[in-house]
Order: sequence, then C-alpha cells, then structure tokens
Amino acid sequence: MRPRLIPLLCLAFCMTITSGAAATDSLHRSRQCIVVVTENWSATTGVLRAFERDGSRDKWKPRGADVPVVVGKKGLAWGRGLVPMQGGSGPTKIEGDNKAPAGIFRLASAFGYAPRRAARWVKLPYLALSKQIEGIDDPRSRYYNQLVDRSKIARVDWRTSEQMLRNDDLYKWGIFVEHNRDARPGAGSCIFLHIWKGPAAATAGCTAMPEKELVKLLRWLDPAAYPILIQMPRSSYPTFQSKFHLPKEL
Repeated sequence: MRPRLIPLLCLAFCMTITSGAAATDSLHRSRQCIVVVTENWSATTGVLRAFERDGSRDKWKPRGADVPVVVGKKGLAWGRGLVPMQGGSGPTKIEGDNKAPAGIFRLASAFGYAPRRAARWVKLPYLALSKQIEGIDDPRSRYYNQLVDRSKIARVDWRTSEQMLRNDDLYKWGIFVEHNRDARPGAGSCIFLHIWKGPAAATAGCTAMPEKELVKLLRWLDPAAYPILIQMPRSSYPTFQSKFHLPKEL
C-alpha cells in the first residue's frame, strides 16, 4: 500500500511499491554500483567495492580501493530488493533476525546529523536528523520501515522504534538501503549503510564501514546515476552477475 503523503518525511524515505518493470529498468539504467561480498551466510565481515560505467551497455569499471565492512551479527539473509532472489540457497530475512539483507537494492536517499546547508555536497536527497525522527521497526505500524517525525504524527501506532539522532556517531552519516520498499510486515526494516564502531563490531542488520569511506561514497553517489547496492555471499554472486550483467571484477 502506498503511504499517504503526510507532512513528515516525504523524500525517498516514504516507501512506495515498485513494479517489476520499474525495478528492472532501475537496474538496467544504473551507472553506479556498490558491491559487498562476504565469505558465507554467517560471516559478519565483508569487502565493499564501488563500480561505475558511462552507459547501460558499457562495462563496469572499479572505482577506488577495497573497503572493509561489517554486516549483521548473524550474517546475511535474502532480502526484498529490486529483483526476486529465487532459486538460491540461504535464509530469508525477517524482522529482528540480526541479519543484513542480501540482494540488489536501490540507494536513493541519505541522512545525517548535519543540517542540510552543511551537507550540500551530498547529492542524494538528504534528511537532517533530529530528536523527533525515529526509524519504525514495528511490523504492526502503518509507518513500518519508514523514518518519521514523531512530532508530526497525529496518532502514534508503534510500540518499538529507533531514535535516529544517537549519542554516538553511528548515524552521523548514513544511506537508506531500499530493502522491503513496500513494507511487507515482518520482512525487515530500516536498513542503512552507516559508520561502524570498529572492524569487529557487527550490526543489527545494517552494513557499516569507516566514516571516511562512507563520506567518499556520499560525495560520489548521484541519484541521476540510479545507484544500487549488491550484497550477498561470494558463492552466490556469479549466478546473479551473469543474469543481470553485474560487475565481474571480484
């Protein structure tokens, strides 16, 4: 169901349904690609590589050096992204499983602690976080899998949520991963690329990295280039690489 446009966060943070044709078109048109691979489904660390191309028929070219990342405390599980992840082995992501989603996802918006005027260098639609903004992880809420401003909600219907303006720097900069865009209850919510605590500190389901590397990505990512995240165990990658013409240099 398409969320009503209410006066809260009507950037890309309001999740909408994407048709199969539109999803495939976004994948075909993408000119910026972030690939994260782990050694297996239970691994909590991985490697991130960025790729770019000039046009949809051009070869993907690597951009920059490899970046170490951490993923969920329980590894990865197939999520709900641009294309169905069918026919492969591996678990399926559910709410609260401490697994990061595997699959192919759009990267359409960003957020951070800085006011918008101080983050003009971020090309993606940007949300300046405040104490009122929460990530809704209650599957029973109409705002499930959204970032909302509590002060602008007439009737709060969630029992659990995450305060986005934290006392640490984990969300100082972040990118919203469009997993479970149509907000299927219980399929997982509020997945981000964000700053890590360190190379041994896995997450509750996000993908995290050093701040300087995340800032590099934010400076580079351009909504006009339809940026995507491809994330999965290394053994699963070749099947999807050949099917969807993903980067080969892994």
